[in-house]
Amino acid sequence: MQDPLITLTLAVAALTGLAIVAATALRGWNGWLDLKRAELARGSDDAAPPSTATRIEVADLKERIRKLEAIAAGVDL
Repeated sequence: MQDPLITLTLAVAALTGLAIVAATALRGWNGWLDLKRAELARGSDDAAPPSTATRIEVADLKERIRKLEAIAAGVDL
């Protein structure tokens, strides 16, 4: 049979280690949330409507994707 003092010491050490890991994970989570909040705040201020050239380029890329998907599906255009 083990000494109760050793068991108690191991339990306290394990609990302390768990508390340290939980506190570290919480700080990391809060930092990640702050980062995402900053990205959202920055994105909403700089949100300008896309230029005409950008919209045309996006439409062209969508058309190319549609054609490639049709080719992959074996459909003749």
